[in-house]
Amino acid sequence: MNKYKLDALFIGAHPDDIEITSAGTLIKLVRDGKKTGIIDLTRGELSTRGDLIARKKETDSASKILGISFRKNLDLPDGNIENNRSNRLKLIQILRKYEPEIVFAPYPSDRHPDHINAGNLIREACFFSGLHKIRIKDQKPHRPKRIFYFRHSFDIPISFIMDISDTFNLKMKSILAYKTQFYRDAKITNEPETFISNKLFIKDIETRARFYGFKIGVEFGEPFYCENYLNVSVKEIFNI
Repeated sequence: MNKYKLDALFIGAHPDDIEITSAGTLIKLVRDGKKTGIIDLTRGELSTRGDLIARKKETDSASKILGISFRKNLDLPDGNIENNRSNRLKLIQILRKYEPEIVFAPYPSDRHPDHINAGNLIREACFFSGLHKIRIKDQKPHRPKRIFYFRHSFDIPISFIMDISDTFNLKMKSILAYKTQFYRDAKITNEPETFISNKLFIKDIETRARFYGFKIGVEFGEPFYCENYLNVSVKEIFNI
């Protein structure tokens, strides 16, 4: 039995990406007893605000709020995530070690090139991880059952929307753990304003969550897309 095995693995390009896009869903999985982890591909070293020491502390604080089983950084260069053999092998080692049933990844169409490249890298790594002839010592092939893509800035096709009404406040708390990155009332700083440090960005997160919640008749929601058709049982169809 694999003691490292995960039910769900969330993979983001930068620390705080998962918190922004899908933390409400992640927290619901944790509350349901699912073993859940996060992989950050980079340390966000190109961020305009803060430094790596501060960001590490913020990431640790956010992880405690989320209640995840583990979080690991792959140390790819921020601003230069490449879908190449070396990076695929790094991810394949992670996928084979933790054997996640489901992977959550950025949809590969966005304003940020890292999110685009990360989505494509993750998709290909998940496929190649299942090939027997890609051999890694002491590891067996493993291919996740599904990749669920989350949204950053651009709209995405939607396969389903998760009701996060009961986890939205904790999601926002995990986002605001990144004190150097996001707007906080009465916080004075000499650092330049950025796309995400503008106070409207935090409001936009809530607005989007309310919009997707409205689409399914609840207060808050998070959208996801799956490239594969979903097999729905007769019992499940009455719960949709």
